[in-house]
Amino acid sequence: MDFLTLSYSSNNHFKYQQIYEGIKENVLRGNLRAREKLPSKRQLAKELNVSINTIANAYDQLLAEGYIYTIERKGYFVESGTEFHTQGATLNQLPADLKETDVNKEDWVSLSHMSADISLFPFKEWMKCENKAVDNHKKELSELGHPQGPYKTRKTISRMIALSRGVVCEPEQIVIGAGSQLLIQQLMSIQDKKQIIAVENPGYSRFYRLLNKMGFYVKPIELDDKGIDIKEVASSKANYLFVTPSHQFPTGKIMPISRRIELLNWAVEEEGRYIVEDDYDSEFKYESDSIPSLQSLDRNQRVIYTGTFSKTLLPGTRISYMVLPPDLLREYRKHATDIMQFSNSLGLFTLHYFIENGSYSRHIKRMNHHYEMKRRLLIDQLYSKFKQEVYIEDIPAGLHFLARFKSDKTYEEVETKAKEEKLEIYTMRRFMLKEKKRMNNWIELVIGFANIDEEEIPEALDRLDRVIR
Repeated sequence: MDFLTLSYSSNNHFKYQQIYEGIKENVLRGNLRAREKLPSKRQLAKELNVSINTIANAYDQLLAEGYIYTIERKGYFVESGTEFHTQGATLNQLPADLKETDVNKEDWVSLSHMSADISLFPFKEWMKCENKAVDNHKKELSELGHPQGPYKTRKTISRMIALSRGVVCEPEQIVIGAGSQLLIQQLMSIQDKKQIIAVENPGYSRFYRLLNKMGFYVKPIELDDKGIDIKEVASSKANYLFVTPSHQFPTGKIMPISRRIELLNWAVEEEGRYIVEDDYDSEFKYESDSIPSLQSLDRNQRVIYTGTFSKTLLPGTRISYMVLPPDLLREYRKHATDIMQFSNSLGLFTLHYFIENGSYSRHIKRMNHHYEMKRRLLIDQLYSKFKQEVYIEDIPAGLHFLARFKSDKTYEEVETKAKEEKLEIYTMRRFMLKEKKRMNNWIELVIGFANIDEEEIPEALDRLDRVIR
């Protein structure tokens, strides 16, 4: 086989791998034609000055993959149909527009609303709970779990949200998933695409885009001083309403009881109306007790409650959940029989023990104090830096707040300059679901404070000053 040569350098593959690769390449290129006979093992071993076992290993691998076949007493032959058609073939290279570069964030400072501070996370306690989960659940970890998540974990979550958020539900009503988007996608995939969906504007653009891509007619509804405008909701003819009543995203408004009751009354006026309550960061409330969930007021099973552990644990943990009213749960189970649980089973059992032994509640209490101090420090320094040229929606909740700054720049200019200054921050443009005229000489920014160190705040505000001036 003149086209087959071996490199005897110690840096190269084992000889049998070189022989296997060489024959395979020539089969695929058509240099070895279908049904063409290969040299015997002894003959090829002699030609290449290797052992017969080396040739046998290469031939065995080619046989296993179907490149060649053997006929007893006659030898080895090239399998038919193994040559690639080269007409119009291109090099196997990724197009330039799909290439990624590793982003170096080393010199950046972050005022992002999407981050969490993991500096105080109790990793040792989490690892202890993980070890306990391994010891106690080897059988469950070796099998595919319940599509809604382990019953033990759902029971623990149901007890926790009953105490902390007033949510009324049984463990069976909880569906655990790897993120709120995935859960909403699963739920809405079984709904009639003719349904109208109303969402807050400004609001969570990821849900807005997801529902649009799924084929629903999605209506952005403006906010008033109490939250989503109830008059617009009433005239929208919506079947589903997505709201963030405990800390409106991104403005931070807290919906008063009067508007909550109006929404619940709207939901029962017609059959098939549901409210999706996104309770994304309700664990963090400062200066007063937490506000009970909208679901806790629901007397007619019309609220779908969703929560997440992304803000309280590690964002990469990807554990969220939704609580379905019985009618929707029955429908969901009917259509979701083939859905597998996307969250990591070990992580879900670990979460159960982390909540059960009190580590989670202690962590939340510690982080509430930590975030409250950091939030107050950032607001004080913003007022000190920008004085009359900043107005802050100082609502003591969550991990971000809305701030208005005096500036003649456009949102596009601010976003471009922020990248130049290596400042991670988001303008209101990201959250506006339909075009809206901005206030003259003012811009609105969503300021997150979770992932910035206290000593970095002055530098972050210096960069912010250069961004908006």
